[in-house]
Amino acid sequence: MARAPLLQLSDISLTWGGDPVFADLDLVVQDQDRVALVGRNGSGKSTLLKVMAGFIEVDKGARVLGPRISVGYMEQEPDMNGFVTLGDFATHGLPPSDLYRVERAGEGLKFDPNRPVSTASGGERRRAALARLMAEDPELMLLDEPTNHLDIEAIAWLEAELKATKSAFVLISHDRAFLNELTRATLWIERGKVRRNETGFQHFEAWRDKTWEEEDLARHKLDRKIKEEARWAVEGISARRKRNMGRVRALGDLRAERANMIRRQGAAAMALDAGPSSGKKVIEANGLSKSFNAHVICKDFSVLINRGDRVAFVGPNGAGKTTLLKLLLGEIEPDSGSVKLGTNLEIAVFDQARAQLDLNASLWDNLTTDASMRVSGKSDQVMVRGQPKHVVGYLKEFLFDEAQARAPVRALSGGERARLLLARIMARESNLLLLDEPTNDFDVETLDLLQDLLGEYKGTVLLVSHDRDFLDRVAATTIALEGGGRTVAYAGGWSDYQRQRKETERATAVKNKVKKVDAKTPKAAKAGLSFTEKHRLEALPGQIERLEIEIGKLEDLLADPDLYTREPVKFEKATQALVERQEKLAASEDEWLMLEEKASA
Repeated sequence: MARAPLLQLSDISLTWGGDPVFADLDLVVQDQDRVALVGRNGSGKSTLLKVMAGFIEVDKGARVLGPRISVGYMEQEPDMNGFVTLGDFATHGLPPSDLYRVERAGEGLKFDPNRPVSTASGGERRRAALARLMAEDPELMLLDEPTNHLDIEAIAWLEAELKATKSAFVLISHDRAFLNELTRATLWIERGKVRRNETGFQHFEAWRDKTWEEEDLARHKLDRKIKEEARWAVEGISARRKRNMGRVRALGDLRAERANMIRRQGAAAMALDAGPSSGKKVIEANGLSKSFNAHVICKDFSVLINRGDRVAFVGPNGAGKTTLLKLLLGEIEPDSGSVKLGTNLEIAVFDQARAQLDLNASLWDNLTTDASMRVSGKSDQVMVRGQPKHVVGYLKEFLFDEAQARAPVRALSGGERARLLLARIMARESNLLLLDEPTNDFDVETLDLLQDLLGEYKGTVLLVSHDRDFLDRVAATTIALEGGGRTVAYAGGWSDYQRQRKETERATAVKNKVKKVDAKTPKAAKAGLSFTEKHRLEALPGQIERLEIEIGKLEDLLADPDLYTREPVKFEKATQALVERQEKLAASEDEWLMLEEKASA
């Protein structure tokens, strides 16, 4: 016998400010559903989640919960009025027997339950709200951007918890890797219509593009039919005294149907202009060390960042990524070491707190009061990469309509605020772009466009992000803050960093084990081996060391950013040699471990 749905929305209509958000919406969430809710910023994703949670009263339609079904909702900005600490909020309403769940979730999400609500950041509040929801363990979880402000370790913890849960969930997220890993169905909200596809997010873009292709074909066929009918209406007059009024009325219906086809929202017309080139060396840091009391940010860290580099900074929340960026930009003095900035730098900053925006001012004022965008004597124009543009026209390029231009920034969604900040940044020329958590709140389409722009940008990019997919797509170098002042540069993005770090840890473990075993009565340890195996066991440590030296030299050679352009054949041969030696090293380590274990046995 089939179970009743957990939640059902029937014939839902909702209108805000005269514009319909949803019309005639039907939606069902079944037991053990794992659903991605996707759509453009401002399309109504968060609103729909609140309707599903029962927090918004609709104009028409019904919301029906299954019998004895509990619903948990995590919103982007949780209301903590009346609570003294984050722990008070997270444990509110839970029976004493379930309080351990909050403590467990708090460890995974890294939030301090003793932190006063009055001094907690937005990210800390969200982590407390998420811990509360996970502790409640409802039959249906509704999660609005749960990965925002989580570091990668906390995201991995949450991912594992949601994989293991028996609850159904609907989640909004910009994190592709997170959505790909967790979802088995997709709800797509666009132009007030919600479609459902019974595949996870990894198939969303193919489904979306096919839907748009079918829409375009239907629109084209309808346009052609209207033209044919209109031609008949005109030419048929001379052929008959009396028109076929039924056919004329049908033509009117076709035109009404065409008028009701709302064109889908286009992509934002974002653009980046690197302006005049900086010097070849953008940042040169030597022996940097910085501590705040017992917290060590970096110790004896050196790096050279050249023009055109794409450098990502990763590490847990609180590790000091933003502080390290400020050290590299000369905004903070190091305890020791030196930083030299290159020549002719034009720096643009996208800060994670969106502090450059005045939330109480309008979008219009946020642009026209920016000194770098002001056009002398023109209150309705802004300077965009050296050219004056009307404020409303420029805002439309970033998908804001005329009505929003005079509205306060506070009324915007998180994604819309981020898009407005991009509008300010992209209006000016820059050759060094600092992006601190740019992926928070953006929809997938905007992230795709931003990625493409960064790929074409001729300047240098410094990036802080916890979005694994975005890091893989953008970064050519990853600087990892690994704790205790250890700051290491790795080639490639997040996946490359993870692979290289595992290889390094594995090689270190093997090397330590070699030393440990060799220090202990090597003759007795090798007694169980054949003559050939004994010889190999004795020879392998030297072979491993030689391969490590060769790999180090090849990595130093390939670290030259101009090698590919200057000597492409040499670059190709060095890359191939590096891969071959890495494979030989892994095989040698495996062989040594196997022989050592056999000898010990």
